[in-house]
Amino acid sequence: MAIQTNPKGISHDEEGDRGMKKIRMGMQFRSYEIRNEDIDRENRLLALSFSSEEPVERFFGYEILDHSPEAVDLARLRRGGALLIDHDPRDQVGVIEKVFVSPADRKGRAIVRFGRSAKAEEIFQDVLDGIRKNSSVGYLIKEMRLEEKREDADVYRVTKWQPFEISLVSIPADVTVGIGREMERDVTVIMPEQEQEDKKEETEKERQITGGNNMEEIKIDVNKVREEAKKAEQQRVAEIMAIAEKHNCRELATKAISEGTSVEDFKGMVLEHVYNARKVNIDANIGMSDKEVKEYRILRAINAMLHHDWSKAPFEKEASDAVAKRLGKQPQGFFVPYDVLTRDLAKSGGSGEYGGYTVATELLASQFIEMLRNKMLVRQLGARILGGLVGDIAIPKQAGGATGYWVSEGNTPTESTQTFGQVPLTPKTVGTYTDITRKLLLQSSIDVEAFVRADLATTLALAIDAACLTGSSASGQPTGIINTSGIGVVWCHASGDSEKGDYPAWGDIVDLETEVAVDNADIGALAYLTNAKVRGYLKKTLITATNGETMVWQKSDRPGVGDLNGYYAYVSNQVPSNLTTSGGGSNLSAIFFGNWSDLIIGEWGALDILIDPYTGGAAGTVRVRVLQDVDVAVRHLESFAVIKDAKT
Repeated sequence: MAIQTNPKGISHDEEGDRGMKKIRMGMQFRSYEIRNEDIDRENRLLALSFSSEEPVERFFGYEILDHSPEAVDLARLRRGGALLIDHDPRDQVGVIEKVFVSPADRKGRAIVRFGRSAKAEEIFQDVLDGIRKNSSVGYLIKEMRLEEKREDADVYRVTKWQPFEISLVSIPADVTVGIGREMERDVTVIMPEQEQEDKKEETEKERQITGGNNMEEIKIDVNKVREEAKKAEQQRVAEIMAIAEKHNCRELATKAISEGTSVEDFKGMVLEHVYNARKVNIDANIGMSDKEVKEYRILRAINAMLHHDWSKAPFEKEASDAVAKRLGKQPQGFFVPYDVLTRDLAKSGGSGEYGGYTVATELLASQFIEMLRNKMLVRQLGARILGGLVGDIAIPKQAGGATGYWVSEGNTPTESTQTFGQVPLTPKTVGTYTDITRKLLLQSSIDVEAFVRADLATTLALAIDAACLTGSSASGQPTGIINTSGIGVVWCHASGDSEKGDYPAWGDIVDLETEVAVDNADIGALAYLTNAKVRGYLKKTLITATNGETMVWQKSDRPGVGDLNGYYAYVSNQVPSNLTTSGGGSNLSAIFFGNWSDLIIGEWGALDILIDPYTGGAAGTVRVRVLQDVDVAVRHLESFAVIKDAKT
């Protein structure tokens, strides 16, 4: 079989099926810009678009990637696809968590999660800082169809293709060189039937109408795409107008429609403009340079305050004053800037502007905020943290869904719209303390600095954890889950809160799950949480008391975490064991179940440190009180259920 290759690298099969040709090509690439609003800092997730039907010029002409379900093979990406750097398979910094093709806008979309290696941390920070702004997808083409012949270049629609990986790139990939050449292959191209290359244009047009080619079919597909886009736009406009009618903001809706605003974004506009909800402000930094962050010492500021002599720490005093100006309030002691709390201390080997700032030379201290959050059990369960807040905020939530209606022929459906509300967060001050010896405070070693920071983070984490679970909403406390009105409640006894409690059984554990599931809230970061007393009792309790060998509390695949009713079960003695009932029950324990990602913790961007040299003065210790503004809220009440009367 004779094969002829033209100057473009396109081979024509002279004896094979008519209307076919082969193109030799390897891995192809497309690049897209990353948007800041698509980054989830806390969960290290990035939502991105990796492909579209936008024509891209190639060596063989213009390429359009078809985004119908049968055209895109996502099998490779769905099996734990890799997030790479510059398409290098040896340089992986994350994993693809979810991938799909959006039928509304004909785009390939993915959610990727960054790892915690040093390189992954570096790249993720570059994304957050807007330094690395481009993503790129590498894919192989399996089949394509000639869609249109133009004077400048032919247009091909790729009808079968497979993405292999997604990369973060410093600049868009150059598709003409280098990468992926080892994966070159012959790609089948479906052509219109041709009698001869130099056939006249009029004859070709007539043949397209009467011949057995696929041109008309492609035109129909294009029309279908346009019709789908038209319907999507009509739906967007209808939903925006329905929301505007309900909340009396037609002028705002008109602006949103003309600017192409999405329905979700319009809901945020309504909250902001109609209900005066504030946007989240997470820029609590005062603008310290890396050098200034490295020079900052909490111990130096503590000593200066202890001796009432800020000449020992003029830099730290200046930083505290800058924070006070930004927050609009004065500290009870001194403020630690958010810049310091969120950046690493670098390896040190010299002295700072205000005297020697290190004795040890090989310690890399972790970020204070990261230490704090890692020590919070509710964070490990999946609670969402909004850090670096400034001012009160409101988080939008959907309070009700649209309703479907059956419609007889010739009639229109009853109008139905979604309703939504907001979850407010207002700063509430949590205080905790730790005792440090005077001699320890006199040390300038960076490992002592790190020890003090870790100790402060631990004590603060315990206080915040307790507030999340049992905060009373009184005396300046946030409202914890157990005291949030509207969450599900399950009683271990049958007749409600008139009894004295009972020992938890398998049925009670299942009822907790059911209480959440009946409200369609059993999705997300689902887990049980209780205390050590309940765990001990359930480890000795059979699922079937009269005939069985399986205990209610079982071992899971995670060290220190149990398995309860098929979900992970965590233990913290922050969960109360001293609850009472109106029927006279006492020393009762709680058991929580829910979607912990619907627990929201707000952190306002400063740490207030107050020095008490008197309480432990006789023992030669200094009490360091740590004050932090936080608030807690449950975004959806249906997401949690609790037992309050478990005997042990």
